[in-house]
Amino acid sequence: MENIMARISEYTQIPPNTVRERNFYKDKDDITHYGQSLGDCQARRCWDQIISSSCYIERELEVKKFNRMNTYKKRGISAIPCKFAIAFGIPFLNQGGALVLIYKDGSALVSIGGTEMGQGLYTKIIQIVCRVLKIQTDKVYISETTTSTVPNASPTAASASSDIYGMAVLDACEKLLRRLKPIQEKHPESSWEDIIRTAYTESVSLFATGFHQMPDLQNYSLEKRKGAPFRYFTYGAAVSEVEIDCLTGDHVVLRTDIVMDVGNSLNPAIDIGQVEGAFIQGYGFFTLEQLVYSRSGALLSKGPGAYKIPSIMDIPRVFNVSLLRDSSNPKAIFSSKAVGEPPFFSGSSVFFALREAIKATSRLGGVQRRVILPCFALQRPK
Repeated sequence: MENIMARISEYTQIPPNTVRERNFYKDKDDITHYGQSLGDCQARRCWDQIISSSCYIERELEVKKFNRMNTYKKRGISAIPCKFAIAFGIPFLNQGGALVLIYKDGSALVSIGGTEMGQGLYTKIIQIVCRVLKIQTDKVYISETTTSTVPNASPTAASASSDIYGMAVLDACEKLLRRLKPIQEKHPESSWEDIIRTAYTESVSLFATGFHQMPDLQNYSLEKRKGAPFRYFTYGAAVSEVEIDCLTGDHVVLRTDIVMDVGNSLNPAIDIGQVEGAFIQGYGFFTLEQLVYSRSGALLSKGPGAYKIPSIMDIPRVFNVSLLRDSSNPKAIFSSKAVGEPPFFSGSSVFFALREAIKATSRLGGVQRRVILPCFALQRPK
């Protein structure tokens, strides 16, 4: 769709940003093509903030000036918005459980159905427990995911794990707080440890299960072209500037700026790291990875030994990531939003910046050349 926006811009000679802005969703009452209301739409806020914070207009003029003064090196800059829907497409997968155990010394052990793979899920779950029970992080431990404690877990995917398991943990903690409330009211000055010891001596259950299923989800009907398969939407925008060597095809990402709407972030450090990682992965997907097939149709480029993937040298020379301020989301835990996969598409801003740089080569040596631009991926020089 963004390639279509670019083609429209080239055909009509309307600036690409203007074409994109004219096609934005306008407000929360807008309806998607499959009939779901957007809710709180932050697309325009993300866009306006990235255009301003990245100094896009000024830098676009500098890029044009650079291209006029350089023959065999060209630059391009591009701004790309993104919208990502949160939830599994199959409603019953949007469920999860949790188990919270409190021990006599006041420590807590948490188990959830989601797995930690470096995305910070466990850290966020610990933070949720601390926030609800009002205890320090050194009191909370989390066990590795196992079906012996939390059965029937859905895949840790679709960027929905913090939402699902965060709410499941909240459910379990609130059950425990309701049991502890009479003791806390009777001993308002007592410490957490004293409250727990008293609860134990009074035979109050100190473990609870929690469960959450995303509400208000509906299967999409292909016949009616209607449905509400998603809980909410995460928005963002990215600006990337690149420089390409016209003789070799090599390029470098000079600068990338990203703004992501993650609601009230559970952990800004983790979320910014997730945005950075998703961008790099998306950048590789759109510009570096090349699928190579044999004559029989077998995929030959199955690993890093057979194709080029992003490395530390591919990180933009200037890399600015910020989270949209004053955004909330009542449909997820503590008004947060999912962050794992939504920023992935921001990597396409490099692809479209390269597209602009390639267009600038059409007058190399003062001769007008027709440049045929690819629809999806740039081919690496052989």
